[in-house]
Amino acid sequence: APLDWEEMYNLTKKMRLARPAPVDTMGCDVAADKTLSPLVQRFQILISLMLSSQTKDTVNAATMTKLRAQLPGGLTLESILAVEPAELNSLIAAVGFHRRKTEYIKKAAVILRDQWGGDIPNSIEGLVSLPGVGPKMAHLCMSAAWDKTMGIGVDVHVHRIANLWGWVESTTPEGTREQLEAWLPRDKWREINWLLVGFGQTTCLPRGRKCGECLLSKGLCRAAFKGDTAAKRKKTKVES
Repeated sequence: APLDWEEMYNLTKKMRLARPAPVDTMGCDVAADKTLSPLVQRFQILISLMLSSQTKDTVNAATMTKLRAQLPGGLTLESILAVEPAELNSLIAAVGFHRRKTEYIKKAAVILRDQWGGDIPNSIEGLVSLPGVGPKMAHLCMSAAWDKTMGIGVDVHVHRIANLWGWVESTTPEGTREQLEAWLPRDKWREINWLLVGFGQTTCLPRGRKCGECLLSKGLCRAAFKGDTAAKRKKTKVES
C-alpha cells in the first residue's frame, strides 16, 4: 500500500464532508424513489446507472425525475417495456449517447422480464451480461441496489485521482480497480467511489484543480500545483 494513504484518505474525507458535491444528492445510489418497493427501487438504480455514462450527475438526476413523472405508472420495468423507443429517446434526450442508451434500456428490460423474473441480476456476471452495463456500473449497482460490495466502482474521477496520487499506475478503469482492490481495505471499497467522485467534482477538478484549497497540497500529493491547476489557469488569463 502507498505510504501515506491513510492520512490522505482521512484528509480527503474531511474535505468531502465540508464541501457537498453533486453526487451526494444526485448520484445513482440516491436515484431511486424510496417510497416504492425494493424491486422497483433496484430497477430505478440500474436505469440511473445506464443513463449516467458520459453524463453529469445533475443532468442524470433531472432525466430520472422526468422518467418518473412522465412514464405512465412511473419508472418501472412495465412502463419501460411498454414505452415506444422514440418516446423513451425523447424523454432521455439530455443525456449523452441517448439513442444508444434507449436501445440498451429497451433490450435490457426484455432480458430482465424473460430471464430474471422481472428483477435485476444480483451478481456482477449477471449485470455485465446486460447491454450497456460495464464493470463500473455493475460494481456500483451491487452496492447501491443489493447492498453487497463485490468490488470498487471506478469511474473517471476515481481512475484519474488514484493515478494522480500514485496510488495506482494504470491506463484503464479496470486496471485501477484491480490495483486498488489489491491493497485498499475492503471496508473502504464502497466509500472510495463517493469519496473520490465528490472530491473530483468539487476540489480536484478534471480541469483547473484547486490545489490551493486542498489539504493534501502541503507535501502529501505528488501532483500538487503541477499540470492543469486553477492557479495556472488564472495566470494564463491575466497574461492573455
